[in-house]
Parts: sequence; structure tokens; C-alpha cells
Amino acid sequence: MFDDKTPQRTSIAQLGEFGLIDHLTKNFQIGQPSTLKGIGDDAAVLDFKDKKVVVSTDLLIEGVHFDLAYMPLKHLGYKAVIVNLSDICAMNAVPTHITVSIAVSNRFPLEALEEFYQGIALAAKQYDVDVIGGDTTSSQKGLIISITAMGEADHDDIVYRNGANDNDLLVVTGDVGAAYMGLQVLEREKQVFQVNPNAQPDLEQYTYLVERQLKPEARKDIKPLLAALGVKPTAMIDISDGLSSEIMHLCKQSGTGCNVFEEKLPLDPQLINVCEEFNIDATTVAINGGEDYELLFAIALSDFDKIKGNPNLTVIGHMTKESEGLHLITRANMKIPLKARGWNALGEEK
Repeated sequence: MFDDKTPQRTSIAQLGEFGLIDHLTKNFQIGQPSTLKGIGDDAAVLDFKDKKVVVSTDLLIEGVHFDLAYMPLKHLGYKAVIVNLSDICAMNAVPTHITVSIAVSNRFPLEALEEFYQGIALAAKQYDVDVIGGDTTSSQKGLIISITAMGEADHDDIVYRNGANDNDLLVVTGDVGAAYMGLQVLEREKQVFQVNPNAQPDLEQYTYLVERQLKPEARKDIKPLLAALGVKPTAMIDISDGLSSEIMHLCKQSGTGCNVFEEKLPLDPQLINVCEEFNIDATTVAINGGEDYELLFAIALSDFDKIKGNPNLTVIGHMTKESEGLHLITRANMKIPLKARGWNALGEEK
């Protein structure tokens, strides 16, 4: 994982900008019927006919959002796509297209960028999205990635953050907190490696947590699942900055309060074990850890029977009147204020 030996280094300066773009994008295939023109002109041309188009964009900065000491470039390419597709899924839409722009320093050879684009290509294939454009430029400080994702949905299917009502149930997909603990494991192994470069990390007992950090997945499956169950969320968001932060976004936008129950939080057994090993409270990790890329949404109380018992969905609480505030109900039945201690992209450096 920490081996930085590169068998071959081809300078990207040899290709020039357009040569580099041609080289990295030559194998992308067009698969979406809405793609009239992809890469190769001044702009892509899309035709969504009667569908509504949703668009989201994200920046990933080396040293802020990722550390190449333990993030393989292929995984980084994959993850960079997923974090954007997750935003499209959070609108209850279907991802269809992405553009990929990178700023890269001359310490990256062509082979490194090929590896990065292999991850992008894999994600695009797995999620059936077309890569339709982007840009490359130079960077003085490492790798900068900007991906824009587009998707389509019928007007009546789109779900915003502001539609939740008093007494709606709060539901989360999958489990939460694992990606954060995966990051803690990787950071610890990095420290060990810096002290002893010959040390080989043994990550077998942390496989699930590390995968959740290095290779997350977007919940593209939830839209058709909910449609099959006959359920339309009243509000929805993806969990990128931490569960508590996302709950607060839904409540603020919808003008509600909430009660979230500690005992209902879906935690993977590996997360619980590793939290004990690190002497960290699992609930704190679950509500504040980010990068799970699960979906958090509200549904009408009358829809409970439709989702009850579904292994993909967990009811973790309910909306209340705004005047009642936002609270976490502990296992000891104490009511404490819910606060956002998740990721703040603009937080001051400590």
C-alpha cells in the first residue's frame, strides 16, 4: 500500500494538454441515449427530452480531501466519481453524465494519471454514466480534481431537502460511521510507516472499514427500491459531511425539529470493535463521521409499513415541530441537543 516505486515515468509535458486529454479519454464509450456529442468538440450536446436535469459539482484537493500516502490513484478516481453521483442519487434522480477536470503537478507521470483515469472509467461503467468532457491544467501544489455530475428524473420524482413535515420518520440507508473509522485506521498505519518504512500494514481485520473509506459506493439502488415499495421521500440528502450535519440541513430547510434515537443508529459490528480498540465512542463516530455516502431521508408516517423490515433501510428517528429543537435520545433515555461536529470544509486549521 505504501510502495511508491514507479516502473515507468512518462512526462506529461511530452504530450501537451490536448495530447494528454486525447490519451486519457480515448477509451471512454458513449452509452446514454441522451448523449448526442461527448468529448471532442467545444462542448458536449445532451438531449433529455421530457426529463428534468439535475447537476452537481465537487472539488477534491490533495492534502485536504485525500492523502496519496494511502489512497491508491485508481481508488481516488473511482471515489471522485462516486461522491458526485451520490449527490444526484440524493435528488432521487438517475446519474447519466460526468465531466472530469484535473490540475496536476509535474511530479505525476503519465502512468499515474492513467491509473487515476482507470478508476474513473470503472466507476463510469459500474454506474452507467458517460464521461462527456473536462479540462486539464497544471498545478503548483499537488492534485486538484473537479467533477461535475448530471442526472435525469421525472418532475414528480425529484426530492429536495425542504419537504419534511412534523411526525415524518427519519430513515437512513446502510450503516454509518464506517468510512470515518477506516480513515483512522489508515492514518494510524501511515504513522507507523513513517517511523518504520519496512513495516507492512496488516489491514485484514479492518477490511470493511478501509473499503468504505477508499472505495465508497453511491446508493443508485435506492430510487428503484423506493419506487417498488411505493414510497416517495418528503426530503432527502446524502451523508457526506456527517449524519448530524445532514439531519440539521434537512431540519433547517424543512422548518422542523427532530428526535434521533441512539439505539436505532445502524452500526456495522466491525465499526463497534474498532471503536473499542481506538477507545472512541461508536455513537460519536456514527453521528459525526463523514464520507459514508448513504442516503438520509424523511418519509410520511403512513409509509412505515411499506419499509418495515427492509434490510437496506433503518428508521432512526422522527421529525418534530421546529420549536421542539433537534435532539439525540440516548440509550439511557436522556434528551441531549444534536450538534453538528462533522466535516467543515472551511474550518480553521488547528
